[in-house]
Amino acid sequence: MLSDMYVVVTVRKVATSLFKILLKYRPEDKAEKKERLLKRAQAEAEGKTIEAKKPINVKYGLNHVTYLIEQNKAQLVVIAHDVDPIELVVWLPALCRKMEIPYCIVKGKARLGTVVHKKTASVLCLTTVKNEDKLEFSRVLEAIKANFNDKYDEYRKKWGGGIMGSKSQAKTRAKEKLLAKEAAQRMS
Repeated sequence: MLSDMYVVVTVRKVATSLFKILLKYRPEDKAEKKERLLKRAQAEAEGKTIEAKKPINVKYGLNHVTYLIEQNKAQLVVIAHDVDPIELVVWLPALCRKMEIPYCIVKGKARLGTVVHKKTASVLCLTTVKNEDKLEFSRVLEAIKANFNDKYDEYRKKWGGGIMGSKSQAKTRAKEKLLAKEAAQRMS
């Protein structure tokens, strides 16, 4: 009971720190873009040189994130748990494992949507982080790898619980009896 509470608290802390990082790298909204473009236009009118460096922000959209995973550019993939139909994202964890990219599944596509100024978002990914956030990001990655990527084999072995139905159990017992009878005949 106590260990379950510890896991829940740990997962909450990881989710909180994950969303703090995601919110730091939020893409600009319409007002911020308008302001940036106005400043750029004013600078050009004054004859100043403008450095247009590529912004570091959260990438979203299933096709775009899939492309980034396939190109091995994604560092972390965040998947919503309530995507409907689930077939849209059910294959993403397998792709992430194949490409050795950490992934996690969080509650709420609406929660992911607020990060990118949309109503909903089923998948987000981070490609890079700034140097000042690397330590916190590495801690989050370690926790995510421990909770999702490294536990795959453990969960895979528990699918279905390993309990067969009554008909399958009867067939298995009949096969075992037949094999035991044949083995006894060979011995004698």
